[in-house]
Amino acid sequence: MPAAAPPGPPHPPPVHVAVIYYSSTGTIAELAQVIADAAEHEGAEVRLRRAAELAPQAAIDANPAWAANARATADILEAAAEDMLWADAVIFGTPTRFGNVTSQLKQYLDTLGGHWQQGHLADKVYSGFTASATKHGGQESTLLALYNTIHHFGGILVTPGYTDPAKFADGNPYGTSHVGGPDTPVDDEARTAARVQAKRVVKFTRALKCGLSQAD
Repeated sequence: MPAAAPPGPPHPPPVHVAVIYYSSTGTIAELAQVIADAAEHEGAEVRLRRAAELAPQAAIDANPAWAANARATADILEAAAEDMLWADAVIFGTPTRFGNVTSQLKQYLDTLGGHWQQGHLADKVYSGFTASATKHGGQESTLLALYNTIHHFGGILVTPGYTDPAKFADGNPYGTSHVGGPDTPVDDEARTAARVQAKRVVKFTRALKCGLSQAD
């Protein structure tokens, strides 16, 4: 009777990536979709979620681009705490607001206090992306402000750095970013940076999850 074939390498555990963002006029929504698609291409299971809107409807209706984006993304589920618990990695997206995180995404983060206290948000991979209307509109400070929350979570930051030649083109080691409002479409430079970031997040989340499963 022939000897049994040796077992093959174990299948890596699935990687769950949540892309959670806020977008008013659509730039961050577009980048979020690019990141979600790229993470799926790398074999991750992905949830694309948007933070709930806090602005009054009158303010939204007064800005045609804002109103159009609200209609275009109405079918995307709003982010819930369960999405954080499901995820092995979370990639947050926010436009800059005076060099800081939008109130809409911050409101979502502030609802997670109970899970933070129980340690449910620790030991996950986190990363972020942003956009501003002007070249020096606070992109770096927005991502650094976002990452303050990750440190409190006990999360593991995976930023793109300058680990790919494309990053020397977009120039932001903290995360993907884009300059321009609704009249400046997301360009190939930002799309490439988004794919680099998503690939890196999936790679290290998978490595971390495999390592932890073997340690257990």
